[in-house]
Parts: sequence; structure tokens; C-alpha cells
Amino acid sequence: MALKLNKEEGVFRNELIFTVDAKAINIDNTMVNLFMLLRHNGQRPKQRNRAGTSAVIDINVLKNVFKKMEVDGEMVGYNDHPEAGELWIRNNLVNMVSRGNVDKEKISSLRPIHLESYRVRNVPNTRDYFSADQVYLMLGCNPAVKEDLKSFLMEGWDPVTNKINASQDLDVDSLGLLHIIKNVMPGFLESNSNLNQIEPLLKEDAELYCDDVKRLLRYKTRIPRNVLIDYLKTITSFHLSRYIQKTIYLLPKMIDEGKIDVMDNWNVVLDATDSFESRISKIAATDADDMTKRIYDYIKATFQINAALRKLKKDKTNSENLRQALDTLKNKAQGFEVYFETLWDHLYHDLDEDDKELVNDLVKYESSYFDRYVEFIIKAKGAYQYKYNIQMIDNLSQKNNDRGFLAQGRSKKHPRRFMLGTRLLETFVQILVLETDGAKYTTKSMSIEDLMIKIRKRYGLIINGLGEERFQDADVNTHLAFKENVEAFKHKLRQIGFYNDLSDAYLLQKIRPRYELK
Repeated sequence: MALKLNKEEGVFRNELIFTVDAKAINIDNTMVNLFMLLRHNGQRPKQRNRAGTSAVIDINVLKNVFKKMEVDGEMVGYNDHPEAGELWIRNNLVNMVSRGNVDKEKISSLRPIHLESYRVRNVPNTRDYFSADQVYLMLGCNPAVKEDLKSFLMEGWDPVTNKINASQDLDVDSLGLLHIIKNVMPGFLESNSNLNQIEPLLKEDAELYCDDVKRLLRYKTRIPRNVLIDYLKTITSFHLSRYIQKTIYLLPKMIDEGKIDVMDNWNVVLDATDSFESRISKIAATDADDMTKRIYDYIKATFQINAALRKLKKDKTNSENLRQALDTLKNKAQGFEVYFETLWDHLYHDLDEDDKELVNDLVKYESSYFDRYVEFIIKAKGAYQYKYNIQMIDNLSQKNNDRGFLAQGRSKKHPRRFMLGTRLLETFVQILVLETDGAKYTTKSMSIEDLMIKIRKRYGLIINGLGEERFQDADVNTHLAFKENVEAFKHKLRQIGFYNDLSDAYLLQKIRPRYELK
């Protein structure tokens, strides 16, 4: 059965809810496009080629840049070691699609380690599906942090003269990027954007992301630049995943209550054991399964809001319109049902007799024309959106990656479960060992218990759940599961060098900062 919708009815993405188009997201592409948005104040400029230049940037273009630099006296030794130079370009300076496949590999962009990285990219290979827009909106909750991040990423480059600023010390990879940028600079045409008129749906979560970025930037004089940018990339991917998962959880509640401000009690259990067979893995897998089951309700809620916006003749460029849509869905005014009865009659009339029977069976339990209309749209588009939302969450959660908090085995016996990657944990620790008096930040040691409590309170991630309300009647196996999880958590901290058993005394078992700020 082919159900036909017009172009507007079939659109799922709603920037007022979550700007991202549900696809397989590459976080490096997100960062490259974020840098572009930061540079152009929320706009996505259109790229145009300089006269006489090719639209495609390949490895030979970049190799020629360094050859020319040596001729001009800006570099020494490249032409004597071209193989080593190419390896440096491939491994340290550029991101590639189909890397290693000689016939298919292409450069997507320069690595996102400088604000100007976006200037050298092949646009078709650097699609971020508007994930950078969501990060930019979140940063907008704290303009000072956004400017601090922009200044840090811009270090070593003078945006007025478009030249390298020799007065600032940079690592060799950043310098290599900047030399490419100053020699390969396509032009840009400014484009209109309404992005700056939208505020994040989950404002507190956006502010939390800003605070994490602010804390990481306190280390900018202590941590090597490439390490700090890796932390920023890790925490950005984590927050995007956490944001969409919380939206999936909360949006149906917003529909029911007719407002954005609803009770937020989202939390998940993390498996720190790295074992699909551990006791805690079953609890973490149950939480992951609950999340995937809620995706259908989230898809339905989004289509309901989109339908209400069309009824109100409101666009998706002003957050106040979302509040009106939620109020309309809760308190349906006179004429609401008549509007959707007309739409339903139009859709139903275009079906043949066999399809009408199938649709009648689909909507037989729906009491209103609005509900029938939404179910019709979900039948046409729901399966597609479900599939790609799962894929998007997997990618943003860095599934099966030490930067992530989601894992899945190849066997059906090992379904998705929430876990804790070592590099994500390392990023958490760097953030949470910082304390502030409101004016400045200092690093302080803390106990493992305090760290687990902070991770739970700040991010909703549970490592030891025995104090949680939902586990108050836990059986012996659950107690053993959390005990095993805490021990595995300690082991991870040892792996990344933040914790040593210097004493059997529990109070002396401290996590110590790697980089001191006084």
C-alpha cells in the first residue's frame, strides 16, 4: 500500500524540537560544520570556487601546497621525504571517507582542530545533517562560553588579514592545517538563516553542555591543544546523544501536559564492566530497550506538533510557536477537529478500495479525525524514521567506541546496553575534578563515591543504583550487580591513571587531578 502525502506533511524534522535530520552522523563532520556556524554567526554560507580552480580537493592538491611552501622557503625537508609527508597529511591533517580503499577514498575535510578547518572541505562528503545547528543552539544559552570557544579555536590565525599569527604557539598539526588554509581558500557567499531565533527545547541540558565546555576550556593552557579538542569532541557527541534520548523521553509528556516544563526524571544505568555477560549488563540493556521502545511515541509526538503548527499556520523558526502548538494540542479549540476532518477526507478520498480497507483497520480505534490523520502519517513515514533515529542515536552515542556510552554485540543475545567508555570517563573526570567559587576554577581530589554521585546528579547516569528509588526493593542479584559495577568502575579509573589503591582505608582512596589548576 502506497500512502501519498504532500511534501509538507511528510517532513519529520522540526528545528524547534531537535534540529538534526535522523541519519548516520559523523561527529567530525558535526564539529567542522559547527566551526563554520561559529565563524559566520549561525549561518551556513554557500561555498563557491575561485576562478580557475576545481571544486574537488584531493590529496594531490594538499601535497602540492607543501611542495610550494618548500619552494617559497616556508618549509624544509618535505620534498626529501614525500612519503612521510603524505602519511602526515593522511593521518594527522585530513578526514576521509572510505579510507584505505584506493578506488573510493576521498577527502571530506581538514580535521576539526582549528576554527578555519571548514574552509577546506568537499561539501558532499562533510554532511552533518544539521547536527552542528543543534550544538550551536545549545552554545547560544551562554554567549560568553560560545565566544571563549570561538577564541580558543581561532588561536594562531588572524581573521582580519587571513594570515597565520606567528606570535601564538601552536602544535605542528594546527600549523600544518593553517598553511593549507592560507593556500587553499575557496570563497563563500553569505546566506540567510533563522537559527538564532530558536532556543533549545531542553534549556537546562543545553546550559549543562555550555558549563562542560566552559570547564574544559579552563585547561587550555595546561592540556595539549589536540587532546583538549578531543575532549570537546567527546563531550559534544555525548551531549547530543543524551539530548535526543531525553527528548524522546520527555516530548510525549509535553504533549500530554501541554507545556515544555514537565518533570524530568530521566536516568539510565551504565555498565562499567565491558562484559555482555555481567549481571549489570541486563539492567543496562533493559534501560536501552526502554529507550528504543519510546522512539515510536516520540515520532508520533513530533508529527502531532508538526500538524498543530500547520493548523496554526506557524513556521518552525520561532520557539514561541512550539509553545502555542503544545497548548493547542492540550486545549483543542473550536474548529480544530473540523480542520483535520477536511485533511482526512482529502487523504482518504484518494485511496483505492483495497487501501481504504487497510486504512480503516489501522484507524478503527482512533476516536478523532486528528488522531486518524496522525496515524495515517505514521503509517507512511514512521518505519523510516524509527530506523534512522536508531542509527542516529547509535552514532551520537559512539556505539562500541571508548568515547561512547552505548554498546551492542553481534549476537541477538547481546542487545544494546548503556556502557561507559574509558575516554568518555576520562572526559567526565577532567570536568568534575574542577570546583568553582563563581570567579575561578581549581582542581581538587575527590572520592570515588563522590565521583559516582556527581555523574548521577549531573548527567543522570547511574553506576551504583542501590540508593535509587526504582531499586529500593532490589533483590540479591541486583545488589551483586551494582557491587560488581562499582569495582569495574574503579578498574576503569586505574586504566586511565586517575586512581591508585594506596591504602585499604576507603576515605584515602582518592581520584587525583591529572592537570592542576590553582
